[in-house]
This record gives sequence, C-alpha cells and structure tokens, in this order.
Amino acid sequence: MGKVNSGEVMPEGSNRVIGRDAMRINIAIGYAVANIIKTTLGPKGMDKMLVSELGDIVITNDGATILEEMNVDHPAAKLMVEIAKTQDKEVGDGTTTSVVLAGNLLKKAGDLLDQSIHPTTIIKGYELAATKAEELLAKLGKDVTPEDKEILLKIALVSMGSKGIGSDQEKKKISELVVDSIGKVAEQKDGIYYVDTDLIKIEKKAGGDVMDTELINGVLIDKEIVNAGMPKEIKDAKIALVDAALEIEKTETDAKIEISSPDQLEAYLKQEEKMLKEMVSKIKESGATILFCQKGIDDVAQHYLAKEGIAAVRRVKKSDMEKLARATGAKVTSSISELSESDLGSAGIVAEKKVSGEAMVFVRECAHPKSVTIFVRGGTDHVVSEVERAIRDSLGAVSSTVEVGKYVTGGGSIEMALSAALNDYAVEIGGREQLAIQSFAESLESVPKTLAENAGMDSIDALVSLRNKHKDGQGEGFGVNVLKGEISDMAELGILEPAKVKTQALSSATETTRLILRIDDIIASKGGKGGGEGMPPGGMPPGGMPM
Repeated sequence: MGKVNSGEVMPEGSNRVIGRDAMRINIAIGYAVANIIKTTLGPKGMDKMLVSELGDIVITNDGATILEEMNVDHPAAKLMVEIAKTQDKEVGDGTTTSVVLAGNLLKKAGDLLDQSIHPTTIIKGYELAATKAEELLAKLGKDVTPEDKEILLKIALVSMGSKGIGSDQEKKKISELVVDSIGKVAEQKDGIYYVDTDLIKIEKKAGGDVMDTELINGVLIDKEIVNAGMPKEIKDAKIALVDAALEIEKTETDAKIEISSPDQLEAYLKQEEKMLKEMVSKIKESGATILFCQKGIDDVAQHYLAKEGIAAVRRVKKSDMEKLARATGAKVTSSISELSESDLGSAGIVAEKKVSGEAMVFVRECAHPKSVTIFVRGGTDHVVSEVERAIRDSLGAVSSTVEVGKYVTGGGSIEMALSAALNDYAVEIGGREQLAIQSFAESLESVPKTLAENAGMDSIDALVSLRNKHKDGQGEGFGVNVLKGEISDMAELGILEPAKVKTQALSSATETTRLILRIDDIIASKGGKGGGEGMPPGGMPPGGMPM
C-alpha cells in the first residue's frame, strides 16, 4: 500500500503544524500574551488603552478586561484569555497574576523541551508542584472572619492598589465602602460565611468626584416617579412591590365589543376607570406609601395614586425588584387584590433626586438591609468605569477572603515562600520530574520579578535579596515594596491578599499549561476560526513573537 500524505486527506488551503513546531508556536503565543499584560501588574503597573473597531475607548489596568477587549485570534491566545475569565468569575481579582504565571510556566516548559524532556514528564512535574503548592498555601494562610475589619480593609486596598483610580484617600474611602457592604450582605450558615456579591448593586453616574461615591443602605433605582403630582420624598416609607400591571389588560384572544351608542362607550370607559380605581384603593388599604411596579401603570391609575398621595415607579427591572425585597423586607406580589400590610417593606426615606440631569429614586435607611448599593461617581465616564472595575475586583477579593476565611501576605512574598519550599521538594522527588518542579518554582518568582520591574527596580537584585530572605523557610513575609523600591516585610506593611486568589491562579495556570503542552498537532481548516486566514503558515499571528 502506498503512503498517504496528510495533504491528501485535508481540504485545500488548510493548515497543519506538527509535533515540536506546534508546541513551540503555542508556547510562544502563550508567553507573548503574558508579556502584553505583565506591565499592568501591581500598584506601579501601567494602563492599556484599547480601541474597538467602532472606536470605543477603554482605558484599564484590569487583566481580564484587557484580554477580553483585545480580541485575540490565535487559538492558544484564546486559552490564555480563558484563564483570566475563570479567575475573574471565581475570585474577581488576580487575573494578571494568573496569566503571567501561566505564560512563565509555558516558557520554562519550552526550555525543558529543548533539553529533550518529554511533555508528559513536564506535565507530571508541574502537577506535583501545583498540588504541593496548594498544600503549602493552606498551611501559610492565616485565619480571618468578617469581624476583622482592619484586615479586610487592607485586602480591599491591595486589590485596588493596581487600579489607577486616584489618590490614596479615594482608595481608602472606596475600600471602606466595599468592606461595609460585604458586612451587610454576608450570611452565616453552619459556621460558614456566604457572600452573594450580586446583592451589592453598583450604580454609576459620571459627574462629581470619586470622593462622592457612597454606600446606600438600600437600593438605587435608575427610574423616576411616574407622575408630577406624586410626592417626591416619603419619610418612613411603606413599600409595596408588585409584579402586575396597573392597566386593564387587553384580551389576547380575538374579542369583539360592539358599541352602538355614545352612552355605551361612556359606560365602557367608566367601567375601565372603576376597575383601575379599585386597584388603587386596594393599594391604599394595604397602607403602602410608595409602589414599585415591574410592569406598566395606566395614566388613569397614576392620577388616582397621586390623589391618594402614593408615589409610584414603573417598569422596574426584575433584578432590582429582588434587591428591593432583600433590602426593605417587602414581598413581591403578583396580584394587587392579594396585597396586604404584611407584604409591605419599610425604608427610612425614599426620595427622587436629580443626578447629572437624570432623575433617580433612592431607597435609603433600611433597617436591616440584605442588599445594598454602591453609587459610583467620578469626573468622566472613563474614570467611573475604572472605579467600577476596581470595586468589582475589591468586592471579589474581600468576599472570597470572608468565604474561605484565609489570607496571605502579598507583594510577591507568598510566591517566593512557595518557590523556596518547592525547590527543596524537587530534590526529594528526584528523577526528571524534579527539573519540572524547579521550573515551576522559578515561574512563581516571575510575580515578584514583574512587580520589581514595574516599580523601576533592578529585578535581578530584588530576586537575589528575596531568595536570601526566604532561604531555609525564614522571612516568609518578605516581598517587593514597590512604593519605596526595596525588599520589606509585607505583614508589617499590611500588604495582604486572599488565599483564594493564589490557589485559583495556581490551579487555572497549571491546568491551561497542561492543556497547551499536550497539543502536538494544530490542524486549521481553511477560513476556520483561528486557522486559514487568521493563521499564516507556521501558525504565528501577524507580528507574533519569534521564538
């Protein structure tokens, strides 16, 4: 039988890269992605300006946002984007760290491949190292509860440190808002804390100053009170939440109403009016002073509500209705006839206020709110968006600290401690795997090294000093003090991070590295995504990083 060439099997114009070449390309691309975003790591990191095809501008320091907006084309680069997305969903912070770590694991794996070490040996070594690192993290982590406000404040400040959102005073204020909001929505079940960050609504409006950002003990609804005759401010409000229309429903089936005289028409309209009046009187009977309605409110119903001195807001989003229920203690009713006093919630004050020319309804001073709102302000839309991203990262960091109940020191100190311990562990394991474990240990050093580079320090000197400090398991809190450009004890400086940021970064970086290293063949169909047109011969993207 004659030998069949792969070119005869695949369609014309398709692309195939085999064996070591495929691995080299994927490693180069992974490392190139890490190199793009590594300059944003830490408080001294730089920002990226991303311009979309439509000309929309995003200026950010957030790893996940950068990778999402970058719109990468190569399949290996897309795998790197997945790491940042996972980190963002799971923890909300540490996205840049996880990608930098994965990029360096790939680069070190490339060096080992050049020494003719088989990919499966490298993968096994990496997995052993990752498992050992997670065990060590569990031991090195210190306990924390929601009552430890000082520690949580420091964690919030560190997660916000790399975002260019202004002065230390502004960061301190926002950190306090984040910790307070999590304290309000955290729930304890069987001794374990749960935090649903969806219950913390973030509403943003350009205008004012970042210092005007506030925490509302209640909910902010981006709607206005429907009728000018209704009160715009209600103290000690009794709140009704209704998921039904205050309108006369038109029948869905084809119905024919025959009206042959003006009297009949008048009677028909009067009947409609009477029905709406009955709905309003039912709301009045319940004792409600403000009504939030998920559906529409008829003009006639608005008139009657205004006469009764009841304020109303219509077409409120379902998610906002749920938040209102959690904040005020009200129940969402789907039938007005069933509405009773026991369904009502309460708030100290409900008021409509104009913010930057737009009316919004503030529900404040709820007694025991299980849902709160952070109202973000800032000079321009770009500033407000970056503050919002910083708050989301910070909420993620603080909530994962509360849920897991452990924190570690930051500034690259924990990575150095793990790296030192893994180097000792590599000697214990022996064999070829020890080379992979040592490479894993070196990759962990990329975090403090990058922090030092971004702070304008000599990264080699910084690494040497750190290695000396961490020798024999001593000085585990020592890391890079980027503000002073020296090596300091992070515990003393209060540079703390959630343990979950590190465990998640380690596991997702290791998983993705394993996934990429197992690929020895890239087959790209003609015009297929990430192939053909997107991937020139050899599989490198235009302007890609040479090996």
